[in-house]
This record gives sequence, C-alpha cells and structure tokens, in this order.
Amino acid sequence: MGFNAGIIGLPNVGKTTIFNAITGADAEVTIYGFSTTKTDSRTVFVPDKRIEEIQKIIEADKLVYTTMEIVDVPALAQGASKGEGLGNRFLSDIQKLDALLHVVRCFEDENIIHIDEKIDPVRDVEIVNGELILADLEAVTVQIDRLQKKVRAHDKEAIKKSEVLTKCQEHLFEEKPLSQIELSDDERIAIKDTSLLTMKPMLYVANIPEDAINEDNKYVKALEEYANKEGKKLIKISGQIEADIATIEDEEEKKEFLEEMGLKEPGLYQLLREGYSLLNLITFFTVGGKENRAWTIKNNSTAWVSAGKIHSDIQRGFIRAEVYHYEDLIKFKSEPAIKDNGKFRLEGKEYMVKDGDILHFRFNV
Repeated sequence: MGFNAGIIGLPNVGKTTIFNAITGADAEVTIYGFSTTKTDSRTVFVPDKRIEEIQKIIEADKLVYTTMEIVDVPALAQGASKGEGLGNRFLSDIQKLDALLHVVRCFEDENIIHIDEKIDPVRDVEIVNGELILADLEAVTVQIDRLQKKVRAHDKEAIKKSEVLTKCQEHLFEEKPLSQIELSDDERIAIKDTSLLTMKPMLYVANIPEDAINEDNKYVKALEEYANKEGKKLIKISGQIEADIATIEDEEEKKEFLEEMGLKEPGLYQLLREGYSLLNLITFFTVGGKENRAWTIKNNSTAWVSAGKIHSDIQRGFIRAEVYHYEDLIKFKSEPAIKDNGKFRLEGKEYMVKDGDILHFRFNV
C-alpha cells in the first residue's frame, strides 16, 4: 500500500514550482492562472539521515529509502464546489489523496497574476477551505438521503451511519471543517468509506520570498495565527530558493548555496518529513547483506503487519522478530555490543513496532 500527499491551492501561489523542486519534474510554470490543467504525480524519496548512519556501521550493498507519492493538483477556483474553474476535477482529485499540502502565497510579485491585487493569505485559505466545506456538505446531504430507505427498514448500520453524517452536516453548516469535529472511534468507523475532504489531514505551506527565510513577514504571521486557531501546522518554504537548489547538481556547491541562504538543508526535506508525519506514518529498518532499507508503516502497527510489508511469506510463516532500536546501534556501534548491553529483544506478532526499530524477522514456510 502506497501513501500520497497532494499539493493544493489557488492559482499562482507557487504550487507547481514547489512540486517541480520536490520531484525533479518539469511541469509548466507561468504567470497565468490555471496553467496546470491536469493532475501530475511522482514518487519521491523521503529524506532520512538514519539510514545513512546505519550504513556507516552495518555496511550493505545499497541503501533504499522509503518513498511517498506527491501529487500536483490543478488550482482551485472560488465556486469549485459548483463546477467553477476546474471544479469537479479538482474535488475528484482531492478525494483520492491521503493528505493535503496547502500552498499559500506569502510573497509580493507584480509580475505574477493573483486572484486579487492585494496579497491576503488568510483570505486565500478561507476560499479553499470554504469550497472543501461546501463540497463535503453536498456529499453528506446526498449520502443521508440515500440511507433513508434502509433507515426506515430499521437497518442498524444505516441508522448509525446516518446519525454520524447528520452530526457532520450540522458541523459543516457552521462553516467548520470536519477536521475540527469530535467523533468517537465507532463514529469514525461508521463513515470511514465516505472520503470527506475536510477530514483529510492538512499542512499549510507558506510560500515565502527569499528575504523572509530568517524573518517572518506580515503575511506569514497572519497565516501562522490562522493555522494555530485551526490546530494545524505551518511550515515556510521559498519556492524560488528550492527551485534554485534543485538545479545544482554538485553536492559541495549545493552545500555552499544553503550556507549562503542560512539553511541547514533544503526546505523541501522538511516538507516531505512533515507530509510523512501528517499521514501518521513511522519507519522501521532492515539491515545488512544486500541492502539497508527503510520501510513505511502506519503508527501502531504490529510486528506481524510489518512483516507483511516486506513479503507475504514472512508474514504467513512469522515465528518472531529480533528487535533493537536505531539509537542503540548509534550508541553501541554493533549488534554484538547491543546484545551484551541487553538491548536486543525477541518479540512476538503483537509487538507494536516503534519508529526507528531495526527488525530481523524469523519465519518458516
């Protein structure tokens, strides 16, 4: 099972520039709205220095990073929920996404056309969120109507689902995204197949000018205040700087450029990690031999589920997992030393894998 995160936003906020920098794509970037009219997607490596440190201690033939699919969604227009702009296509594309990276313009450039002469990131966010809320409201209302025949027939599952959807409908009528609604685990299970847009995890990405890298401008401050009220996270990226970094092939030259900009690493590395975190994912490692490899699993996955991530035969014939943590490898420098210090464990199927665990699976088929 793969995971994806979609880049969304209004026209000319820098969505496609950031997408190109992340993925090495060459999608067209223009000063005109809706220059991107179809969805583009690329699979990218998620940066993780831990696998590189593991390689220094336990050498393997190659390193394999974990990956995530990044999707560039066509820009949204006000009225998209009623079919304006690329309306239905935009909303359909978002339904297929696991998480949303909402790019918001926090820079001035008279050469780049925007929806209004005045730059206002909070207004822009409210336009996008408003369209998602309206789309969800319509979807919820349609589903409630479709359930009524089964509700009248006293179908318990339909009654439960209708009750939860009605609760969601009332919340949406208050112009609030469903990310802010309080639902029990049972209620969430009842509507898990609905794919409501405002329930998807979202990260705000402030696209900032070069001179705002180390000091927030007024637009970033306004957006940050809005994000805090919503309980969402905000990261700052200069799309132009990231585009420049992406053109530098020599690693030393790239390092020098980052130092000149006052950056420890490309901002896109943080964006990818935050996208990964947004999806509630963790990483475990398998090491030695042909490859040192990072694997992606949902948080709170068992050793048995993790074994299946590698191969169905390993899961089917699972005997036990030999487990130690990345931090212990860094501290003790070898597996024998880890064992000598009592940090090497044998765990069964129900062991809950932790982020940074290094696993050896024993199995028999």
